[in-house]
Amino acid sequence: MTLEQLRLFVAVAEREHVTAASRALHVTQSAVSAAIAALEERHGVKLFHRVGRGICLTEAGRLFLPEARGVLARAASAENVLEEVAGLKRGTLRVVASQTIAAYWLPPILVAFHRQYPDIEIDLAISNTQDAASRVRDGVVELGIVEGLVEDPVLAQWPVGEDHLTLIQASPELPHTINRAWLRAAQWVMREPGSGTRATLEQHLRQLGIDPQELTISLVLPSNESVRTAIEAGAGIGALSSLVVAPSLQAGTVYAVPQTLKTRSFYGLRHKERYRSRAADALLMLIDQNSRQMK
Repeated sequence: MTLEQLRLFVAVAEREHVTAASRALHVTQSAVSAAIAALEERHGVKLFHRVGRGICLTEAGRLFLPEARGVLARAASAENVLEEVAGLKRGTLRVVASQTIAAYWLPPILVAFHRQYPDIEIDLAISNTQDAASRVRDGVVELGIVEGLVEDPVLAQWPVGEDHLTLIQASPELPHTINRAWLRAAQWVMREPGSGTRATLEQHLRQLGIDPQELTISLVLPSNESVRTAIEAGAGIGALSSLVVAPSLQAGTVYAVPQTLKTRSFYGLRHKERYRSRAADALLMLIDQNSRQMK
């Protein structure tokens, strides 16, 4: 049983005339007759009485008509959903972002997206870089935006923005010289392993000739805000995104240590083999526009 057969059956039933149905649907009379015959033969029932040159529904046809109309209505509704999704009039876009990006960098872009596409829902999850990559790889989300490079051959990865880390402490008494000995001797407050912030810091330390294993770590905390708050309370020094520490620097609750840390990129992630929706394309276009405006 096909939708076309149902469509032709309903047309004939409503007009009680094969020729009138064929003209209305712009198909041949033989095609209409063949569709009706196929339905009747397949199920062993007669759908129409053929009396002289006219036809009318049998009892089976009368019972079948509302069901056929219901199926066609559901099919039309399903088609309408696809058209709305394609036209960005309906749907949900699932995105995962690492903490710094989700809390500080991405919200203005999501506001612009909502203004342009108010009928598209954004489902935003927050994870560290490694967990975000896993969600994209497993198809739980369509797009990821993370702070560190991900080594996974199934994922496409490209830069979408940039940021730099700022080394901070609670004391206003800043050292005149920051060297390897000072960094090794300091008490550190760190993000958890798997965090893009931590990975960027450790990469920078290695470039300075410091093995991260040599550091004295007083606390390992799972969020930017908890790290910043601990540093404000005097737990030690730490490196966080300039986006995260800007309000605290302005308020004077922390102070920037004069150490230039490496600029880092934010990266988009998507699965190379999974379908990319138009909603995802629309969000990526806004992200690209934001990136060009920041340059």
